Amino acid sequence: MAALIEAARAPDFPAEIALVLSNKRDAGGLERAREAGVATGIVESRDYTDREAFEAAVLERLAAHRVDLICLAGFMRILSAPFVERWRGRLINIHPSLLPNLRGLHTHERALEAGLKEHGCTVHFVESELDAGPIIAQARVPVLPGDDAEALAARVLAEEHKLYPRALAEVAAGLVSPRAAPGAA
Repeated sequence: MAALIEAARAPDFPAEIALVLSNKRDAGGLERAREAGVATGIVESRDYTDREAFEAAVLERLAAHRVDLICLAGFMRILSAPFVERWRGRLINIHPSLLPNLRGLHTHERALEAGLKEHGCTVHFVESELDAGPIIAQARVPVLPGDDAEALAARVLAEEHKLYPRALAEVAAGLVSPRAAPGAA
């Protein structure tokens, strides 16, 4: 999120960060966004009886800030199929693996357990299926001898901070769409 805010400060960046919205009141990104002068909002999922009510509140906040494109970053909730469908082609996510490999959680630990020689991150259009959807861009990092999950995660995170702004710029500029994404079928 901080990397996206920083990238969007460039006069030629094709997107503006209109809102940082969190489902957790104590999310560290909220303070960073406020410090950068970006509007923030909180829609705590635990305040709603079901996912439909939570997502309706999220949609209300997005509409109030005239959001056209959603960039998920550290959002650890599964969105409903109707929500995803409503935002098809305008909902992107970054995932800490080279999708379609290592979907889900604990990717760095699993990469090490599997003995992978290469790991990385993926920006993709969100589909209803977890960590699926047309791939926009990927960055690769070597798995080094002696790596632990923390060291590997740090190298992947450094690539995420470069990759996500580039991918957002391509989507916002209309250079890539779900049908034209490099990983699209």
